[in-house]
Amino acid sequence: MNAEERNEKLAVYARAGEELAEALKGFPKSMWTYKPGPDRWSIRQILHHLADSEANGYVRCRRAIAEPGGSVMAYDQEKWVAGLRHQDQDADEAVQLFKLMRRINARLLQSLPPSAWANTMAHPELGPMTLDDWLVIYTAHTPAHIEQMHATHAAWLASQKGKPADPDKSLYQQPKR
Repeated sequence: MNAEERNEKLAVYARAGEELAEALKGFPKSMWTYKPGPDRWSIRQILHHLADSEANGYVRCRRAIAEPGGSVMAYDQEKWVAGLRHQDQDADEAVQLFKLMRRINARLLQSLPPSAWANTMAHPELGPMTLDDWLVIYTAHTPAHIEQMHATHAAWLASQKGKPADPDKSLYQQPKR
């Protein structure tokens, strides 16, 4: 990735917290626990997943920067959602945590010298990754889940009108990481 592409990705990465907060304004809190299907996540669960993912990403990028070539941990997102009882946790705190970690990481990443972007990490499922690879994944992650929240909201609206929701319509399913 060249410097211009990286700077564009960094700008998108840095805006994710504000974009998430803006998207949430369109979803009444009363429906944040609505699940469009038994194997689908509610908005509340998505928000906690985003915070979990950001916490893992926070550590992963730091490992690549400070300890290039080191291993990073994978995690089973479904087990985290169930085991950590995301449906019962405070969604506003998850959003605050996500935004704080994203803001701190964005500042760090924007300060890196160009040579740091070639640093690698060893992911147990994805294999060797550069910091550039990491940035591509984390830049796309939040917008994909915002899309998922829009689909969940649409399913909730349909359920309020007595229409069956289409369980496959844009309900994001991410591979385990």
